[in-house]
Amino acid sequence: MHRSLDPPPGALTCPRPEELTLKAAAHDQHRLLDLQAMDTRLDQLMHRRAGVPELAELETVGSRLVVVADLLVAASTEVEDITREQVKADADVEQVRQRAERDQRRLDAGQVSSPKELESLQHEIASLARRQGELEDIELEIMERLESAQRHATELLAERDRLTATQGELIERRDAAFAEIDAEVGTTRVLRDVLSSQIDASLVELYEKIRAGSGGVGAAALRHRQCEGCRLELNSVDLGRFRAAEPDEVLRCEECRRILVRTDESGL
Repeated sequence: MHRSLDPPPGALTCPRPEELTLKAAAHDQHRLLDLQAMDTRLDQLMHRRAGVPELAELETVGSRLVVVADLLVAASTEVEDITREQVKADADVEQVRQRAERDQRRLDAGQVSSPKELESLQHEIASLARRQGELEDIELEIMERLESAQRHATELLAERDRLTATQGELIERRDAAFAEIDAEVGTTRVLRDVLSSQIDASLVELYEKIRAGSGGVGAAALRHRQCEGCRLELNSVDLGRFRAAEPDEVLRCEECRRILVRTDESGL
């Protein structure tokens, strides 16, 4: 792909000031490509670090743990509330049962002689029996609800334990991935710093400035008449100017403004 049409014959082109003034040894310019390769690798490593699969999985597990913790609090509260209901229901049943037993003992012992009182006692015993049955039904229903609530709480506890174990495993895997990446980052940065110190300081300064505003790419090779930074092919005027440039002149792509490093495959 060509960047633009060639200008008409005889048209004048004005090189930009920095392309006229900045000069650096050809070997320094070539080293700039090695520096760029290291910086590109560092960017890739940081991108890889930010995208470690365990991070997304940890976020999912962590979110579920928060939900389970809230559900567990609610479930535990429900168990406590129903347990109090059961205690009261048990007490109500026991109270009626004891009263019925007491009345039955009086009846069995013949302690009631008056027919009217006897009839009243028998009626009360029958009423207490019905009331005990009703209370036992309530007690049974509460017991069933309590069992269900306890089962739900137990399931939540088990899920929390599973999630916690999974979280621990994910953290180990994440940390292992981080350690591997960080080790390569550390080594690459050391090598990069050494290489950077061996390149003309003005050239490195320009490179860093361009890289900061060009997506992390400050220098690109000129291969087959194409800038590898923006992937656009140079027109004949630019090619002629670059062909005539001194080896130590720092070239800039007219389109993306990145530093252009001449190679054996530049096609000049």
